[in-house]
Amino acid sequence: MSKIAYILLCHKEPEAIIQQAQRLTAVGDYMSIHFDARAKPEHYATIRKALDGNPNVTFAHKRIKCGWGEWSLVQASLYAIESAVEAFPRATHFYMLSGDCMAVKTAEYAHAFLDGDDCDYIESFDFFESDWIKTGMKEDRLIYRHWFNERTQTWRFYTALELQRRFKLTREVPKDIQVMIGSQWWCLRRRTVEWILDFTRKRRDVMRFFRTTWIPDETFFQTLVRHLVPEREIRTRTLTFLMFSDYGMPVTFYNDHYDLLVGQDFLFARKISPEAAELRARLGRLYSAEDVTFQVSNEGRDLYPFLTGRGRIGRRFGARFWETEGSLGRDRELMIVICKKWHVAKRLLERIRQVTNVPAVEYLFNEEATPLPDLGGIQTTLEKRTRHRRALMRMLFEYFENDRMIICLDPASFDLLEDFYGDRSVTRMLDVQCDFSDDYLIGHAKRVGLAGEHTSSATLERILPTLRNDLAYEADRIRDGDFDRFNRIRQSDSVDKMAERIADFLSIPLESALEIARTDHLFAE
Repeated sequence: MSKIAYILLCHKEPEAIIQQAQRLTAVGDYMSIHFDARAKPEHYATIRKALDGNPNVTFAHKRIKCGWGEWSLVQASLYAIESAVEAFPRATHFYMLSGDCMAVKTAEYAHAFLDGDDCDYIESFDFFESDWIKTGMKEDRLIYRHWFNERTQTWRFYTALELQRRFKLTREVPKDIQVMIGSQWWCLRRRTVEWILDFTRKRRDVMRFFRTTWIPDETFFQTLVRHLVPEREIRTRTLTFLMFSDYGMPVTFYNDHYDLLVGQDFLFARKISPEAAELRARLGRLYSAEDVTFQVSNEGRDLYPFLTGRGRIGRRFGARFWETEGSLGRDRELMIVICKKWHVAKRLLERIRQVTNVPAVEYLFNEEATPLPDLGGIQTTLEKRTRHRRALMRMLFEYFENDRMIICLDPASFDLLEDFYGDRSVTRMLDVQCDFSDDYLIGHAKRVGLAGEHTSSATLERILPTLRNDLAYEADRIRDGDFDRFNRIRQSDSVDKMAERIADFLSIPLESALEIARTDHLFAE
């Protein structure tokens, strides 16, 4: 009978990880865990303390920092696979999971399913000929080298790409390799996994190639399996059920999706909402159950639009979350930098990204040209962003796969501040106070249309006091707003004083805050 070694990549919710490991190993299966080295050390310590005594659980022999779209996700998977192969010689299959996956069938059903067909389950479509990639880069993922993360180092990512395009610094795919693409949620036989590990040791040229491709977790295993395994032994599908909404985001499943999930021709599903306690409890009990009969109808992708149309509390035609302006999420942390001089805030944000790696977005509610991912159209205009502000922020949290995020707002956006502070999420503010010279204010007047190139000096002199009063009013309104978790830095502050405020705002060590506060020419015009 088959024995499954689950390969779990995770970075948060230690209690949920512990429960998942205990459930899946209680029936005799195994688990190898890679916990992101970026995550909180105390969370990893909690997981190790709870699971170190479980003989069916092992941990990746090396932990690394992971980033979406990076080679690090593949490398973390390989570390966890290597540990699993060594620790669990009786494992017949290796199944890739994430922390928000849950079984939708019993272990009994899963083992019988895998025993019924000697094959590998992995989506594996021709990279160039298939239409698996719907939007965004395609060939550029492979023929150019990608050293930076698009989400956390946006400017560097696209600058490096543009330079390679300009100077035609392309490269070729290794000649004996046909690049394939597909979902990263696969289930492979032991023999296949051992072949892959052997291949990684022998073919350094292929490894070098994939290390600088973009989003290699959608191509690396998919390509190697097709290269190493006869086609007749590959089933080009995933055993993990997932869907995408009409806004292009992964669908999250809630309590009323139980019957839908267990009726699909899949063994697992993602993403299960952390707030769906009833669904998690029912699915948790299901895996160890015996003699359960499943009526597999596989109508999930047709039924889901009907269920979402009813709303989460059973009301037909209930409003969608972006229409009701739902919460950002109780466990999420939104950090807002307030600054009238946009170039100063952008300079500060770039330095924060470098030091902390926390996702950060510039003036997305004030500047239409702010780079944003494709979120199904909600991001296309300032009017849409502002009207669906909470929905937009929630989708960005999902896009960055992070519970912390920083944005910039103009001090005039007081209504947005009040709205975000009224949410269940944790909201923090850093008010960056700059000095304003007459030349700056005149330039500001021209930018906002209060003055033109030919406005007389006398008119400009009359405008300046009004502008200064407006700026003072905006600053006073924020100061008098009595916002919690509020910090303020001034251009005249010492580096040490600024660092203290930045450390409190970002919840980072003072040494890291000093690196940020010492940013060269932070307040320069």
